[in-house]
Amino acid sequence: MPYRVTVTARFEAAHNLVDYEGGPEPLHGHSYRVEAVLESEKLQRHDLAVDFVPVRNALEAIAKELDYAYINEHPAFRGRNTSAENLARFFAERLETSGALGWTRVAEVTVWEGPENRASYRPDSG
Repeated sequence: MPYRVTVTARFEAAHNLVDYEGGPEPLHGHSYRVEAVLESEKLQRHDLAVDFVPVRNALEAIAKELDYAYINEHPAFRGRNTSAENLARFFAERLETSGALGWTRVAEVTVWEGPENRASYRPDSG
């Protein structure tokens, strides 16, 4: 699709992988950054692919659920590891159902665990 728009949010949280090589990871935290890339085939109302403001507000509201929390206790992660990969999928799915996307769709969500490590999820990648 020719138009791609990116919105970001940040949050601080603790987590640990419980299903991990050698046993559970020690509890630790990260400064997370979430980048959501939205796509649109064409520009719509006001020559926009999407309005940044409602999408950013939706992404920030989702991030706020995890901000300064122990992610493992969030209901969405019961029985699942709180990996960056699963976090990216969580944000993509929640953003898709937020009602803020208008005529765009989520192309990819990337979750950064600190400044160097990241994982991405593409909803339609199969």
